[in-house]
Amino acid sequence: MIDMKASEIAEIIGGELHGVDALVTSRAFLSSTQCTEDSIFLAIKGERVDGHDFVADAFAHGAVLAITSQVVAERCIVVPDVTVAIGLLAGHIRSSLKDLTVIGITGSQGKTTTKELLAAILGTKAETVSPQGNNNNELGVPITLLQCTPETTYCIVEMGARHQGDIAKLAEIAKPNIGVVLKVAAAHLGEFGSLEIIAKTKSELISSLSNDGVAVLGQYDPMTAAMTSLHSGTTLTFGETPAAAIRATDIELRDGRAHFDLVTPEGRSTVALRQYGLHQIPNALAAAAVAHALGFTSDQIAGALSTAEVKAKWRMEVHTLDDLVIINDSYNASPDSMKAAIATLAHLSQERGGESWAFLGNMRELGESSAQAHAEIGTLAATVGIDHLVTIGAPDYAADIVDNSQIAIHPCADIDEALTFIQYLNRGDVVLCKASRSDGLEVVAQEIESAWLAKLREEGVEE
Repeated sequence: MIDMKASEIAEIIGGELHGVDALVTSRAFLSSTQCTEDSIFLAIKGERVDGHDFVADAFAHGAVLAITSQVVAERCIVVPDVTVAIGLLAGHIRSSLKDLTVIGITGSQGKTTTKELLAAILGTKAETVSPQGNNNNELGVPITLLQCTPETTYCIVEMGARHQGDIAKLAEIAKPNIGVVLKVAAAHLGEFGSLEIIAKTKSELISSLSNDGVAVLGQYDPMTAAMTSLHSGTTLTFGETPAAAIRATDIELRDGRAHFDLVTPEGRSTVALRQYGLHQIPNALAAAAVAHALGFTSDQIAGALSTAEVKAKWRMEVHTLDDLVIINDSYNASPDSMKAAIATLAHLSQERGGESWAFLGNMRELGESSAQAHAEIGTLAATVGIDHLVTIGAPDYAADIVDNSQIAIHPCADIDEALTFIQYLNRGDVVLCKASRSDGLEVVAQEIESAWLAKLREEGVEE
């Protein structure tokens, strides 16, 4: 963050400073335990926790200023709305850093992986700031921007949305130079109501770009491709067809990971991703398109993509134990991401020769299409040869699977019942655990891993 006095910050955000002035030299935090020396603590009143109760702890961890909605004992700036205030401060920082290039990323899936791949590329050349975790909302975007200093060259921001207008508000704060739309898909369909509304919301990022900005658009759905009409400046497309400016050719899957030739207007280079699944290719291409727009060569991009590690928690985490593979993809679930995970499960199990187990919870927020979407995933699992389908409070997966199908269906009411199937796992098997975040299927993945390691110890096998 730019060094600023508390009194200056109070003026920018329209708040009242209580306590003596102080110099703030570090970023803002939502968690008191994460605060560092000379940082800002944001006292947010949530449904379960009130940040004002943790101001003293934040100062004990090094904070020198709290932004609050009520007077507290420690130095604070009191404002009507802390979220609005931090947006104002982030907007000021953004406007002050004239040489900063901001890249905004949105889409129905793949934002976090794309962000991490892009950060790996850009970080090879210059100081790059990117979100930690899933910071993609009205708090996360400002907090990311506040990490920037005069030495920062690139800032990547994820932009999520729950309502129309959300991305427009984030873009107003971040003022992105480059806007990336990955794909419009059925995630949060129940909340938005239609794919058309989802597309319109995602397109707010492209509409926000100035004429000298760059729009980076995926070619994986017609609604994203159509956003070219919203921007009069440079547009780069990415995909797997000859029409895409940045594209992948000669695609192969080796040990569950994608290998392909990256083709850009500048040249052609070989990429070997470390992430599992063919569905990672669009994320890599989006990152490549941004890097190309910023002047990176094809070889530089391919080299960085081939060494990049994505450490997004519970997103296609593949744990390879002794003779058992667990795919923990329990962070979230949509029809498209579920299809990708099922395909990866099928491929890995075919390579290993063991049985495939899909422990699936619900895909939430699909609205009226929910039952049909779940049934389609169940049918897909049967079609691609998944051996065992363990449904956890989600019977709709089995609705359309024909009686003579080779897949074994194990309907379970809850996680506890699903865990009883751990005893049937054998050497060489591959297990997928996936559902929307609220279903908490990371517990299943963790229990399977613990049980398998315990079994190995009983057999005298070293871990």
